[in-house]
Amino acid sequence: MNLFSYFRDVVIAELAAIGLPAGLDMGRVAVEPPRDPAHGDIASNAAMVLAKPAGLAPRALAEKLAERLKRRGEVTGAEVAGPGFINLRLADSFWHERLAEILTAGPAYGDSKIGAGKAVNVEYVSANPTGPLHVGHGRGAVVGDALANLLEKVGHQVEREYYINDAGAQVDVLARSAYLRYREALGETIGPIPEGLYPGEYLRNVGQALATRDGGKWLDVGDEIWLAPVRDFAIAAMMALIRGDLGVLGVEHATFASERDIVAHGVIEQMINRLGDAGLVYRGTLEPPKGMLPDDWEPREQLLFRSSKFGDDLDRPLQKSDGSWTYFAADIAYHFDKVARGFTDLIDVWGADHGGYVKRMQAAVAAISGGKARLDVKLCQLVHLFDKGTPVRMSKRAGTFITLREVVDEVGKDVFRFVMLTRRNDQALEFDFAKVVEQSKDNPVFYVQYAHARARSVLRRASELLSEDELASAVLATAPLARLIDVAELALIRHLAGWPRLVESAAETHEPHRVAFYQQELAALFHGLWNKGMSEPQLRFIIDDALDLTRARLALVQAVAFVVASGLAVFGVAPVEEM
Repeated sequence: MNLFSYFRDVVIAELAAIGLPAGLDMGRVAVEPPRDPAHGDIASNAAMVLAKPAGLAPRALAEKLAERLKRRGEVTGAEVAGPGFINLRLADSFWHERLAEILTAGPAYGDSKIGAGKAVNVEYVSANPTGPLHVGHGRGAVVGDALANLLEKVGHQVEREYYINDAGAQVDVLARSAYLRYREALGETIGPIPEGLYPGEYLRNVGQALATRDGGKWLDVGDEIWLAPVRDFAIAAMMALIRGDLGVLGVEHATFASERDIVAHGVIEQMINRLGDAGLVYRGTLEPPKGMLPDDWEPREQLLFRSSKFGDDLDRPLQKSDGSWTYFAADIAYHFDKVARGFTDLIDVWGADHGGYVKRMQAAVAAISGGKARLDVKLCQLVHLFDKGTPVRMSKRAGTFITLREVVDEVGKDVFRFVMLTRRNDQALEFDFAKVVEQSKDNPVFYVQYAHARARSVLRRASELLSEDELASAVLATAPLARLIDVAELALIRHLAGWPRLVESAAETHEPHRVAFYQQELAALFHGLWNKGMSEPQLRFIIDDALDLTRARLALVQAVAFVVASGLAVFGVAPVEEM
């Protein structure tokens, strides 16, 4: 149960009982945690947003509402604060009921139906198929995958998609780079890699595989003959490499969309026709880019999209001077294809270097869908690699960059995934090989995993005192939970009870990092209660001569394990049993 949604319904029902004018808009009524926990358990702005349309003073309406709320059994206090906010305090019994609810639901606690089965397309990674993935790609992969998990947890049908940019100039460069390695595999001395080609060592394997398959078939023919088949071979090899890199990270896409297929099937032309019918393309001349001197600018007429009509800074070209389509035209066509497949909720996870592309792409999605589709773009900032505080340099062009696979092999999939979500996606992240594996409370990965391991350790210890049946979560849900009255115990239960709201709000805002913040706070509360029990024996989880109290505290421990596991599942991380 999202207790805040529950109490919002309660507040609205009590407002109706007061006898307010009919037809008031309740959309702005909110029930949330108070900014200062000392003010209570929940707070509502109902009187503030409804007083004026109801023709009442905010405090007068708040006082009427507070009086009605005080009569509810789960409410022990209702106070009016400031100009008309209402702060509620809830009975301990209400929190004990939430604990029983967690034990009944198990790791599924926090699942929601607010998504109502609505389809969402989440496109992430989509790296050019020109080499193995690096750590930046890995961050986008984790953010996209965790967001997809989060959306599924609240009831959405999620399509996980990867867009293969296999029609641009970069794949011709890949083909020429692979061809050079092919000749090398057949015994030629190729010397230094020419400027403009990919120097990566990973292409040696591609060249060798092509030589093994085709022998010297492509040596004595022109590039008009070998370029296309070598390009196809190299793209397939790179995509197999990328799939493998994603596999070690536990990331799987259901759909791989191809730019070449988009172009070959005339989707760009279909998109242009759609925009043309709506009067959104025209032939015109753009102003020179900012900072460019007039002498450096050669104005020319181009086919333009009226993206400025949809909030972009200026209109954008769809066709180059040679008549070929721009990258932007192909990208619009790809999103046009998504909309044609029935998606109206689109999420793209991009690298930080695409920030200037967001407005025009959102404008395009609004245009091609007639305003029915919405595109949310999550930009992932850079990941800075360190080892014991010393920067680890990367250089993809030099062929010496550290690959995603190398990092995952070093620290493990689960550590990498968790760390990638410990910052907002739009904030740069520092990844220190030494720090992410150290066992200390300063390492959030260890701290949260240790909370689960510690909970499981307590339950294993309890098996010496209670039978397996007595430790079943359904049985623990019937324990005398009213015995849990210590302030630290109740604080932990309150935090656990906030998990459903956190899940729903993080899903609605597309912010999976909020799960990491919640989990760290949960771990801190649990470890704090453990430490309190070490100094105050009467607060220990297991007291041999107080079985009812022990059962109640074991119920709390099991609830912690369930909610930690639920959060880690969103991250695609397996909870550990012991550390």
